[in-house]
Amino acid sequence: MAAINVISVVPDTNQPVEFGAPFAFTIEYECLYALREDLEWKMIYVGSAESEEHDQVLDCVAVGPVLAGGYKFTFEGDAPDASKIPADDLIGVTVVLLTCYYKGAEFIRIGYYVNVDYGDEGLKENPPDVPVLDQLTRTILTDHPRVTRFPIEFDNDVAVPMAGEGQPIGMEEEEGMDAMQDDEGMGMGMGEEEQEGGYAGGEEEQQPGMQSNNMQQRQQLPMDAGMVF
Repeated sequence: MAAINVISVVPDTNQPVEFGAPFAFTIEYECLYALREDLEWKMIYVGSAESEEHDQVLDCVAVGPVLAGGYKFTFEGDAPDASKIPADDLIGVTVVLLTCYYKGAEFIRIGYYVNVDYGDEGLKENPPDVPVLDQLTRTILTDHPRVTRFPIEFDNDVAVPMAGEGQPIGMEEEEGMDAMQDDEGMGMGMGEEEQEGGYAGGEEEQQPGMQSNNMQQRQQLPMDAGMVF
């Protein structure tokens, strides 16, 4: 059976924001039994539909120890580096991904469409040839998350169940993935199960211990510690 059940992912509701503002997602999940190793969460910004070489890892954190129970934390990531995004792909719709790994194997991927445009109506109607970064805004399309689960082996050597076989994450299954489904269309490949919609709520919550990019170990913290990573 699946060891980890992601219950809720909520993007920062302050929309739109400046292009240079950080990303923030509140993630809630439950662990059905204690794991021997940490979880690794990554936040990835898709820079171009043409190639994955323009993808940027905005942050990467390791969460542990992972005991049985519920967890909730805020995952923050820096804004993407505009200089690493092709000029033709800077403005328009792209994707931000949240992925989680155990023992180096990805078992869930959550994708949100992101719209980048000018906040000024005049610039929208007559965009300059060279993008003006301090005039760009970014909006996460919160109503349409795409979720994919990948079968992996956890500590008990049992593969994660596919849709309808175990712990659901409270989302309706979707047949098509539009741009997100095409490996070459958004610089990302979706897995075997694709779903859309909202998440079900949970009960018990804990604040996980984290390692940030420098991967320094931190002990597990209670919810009222108010930690943001």
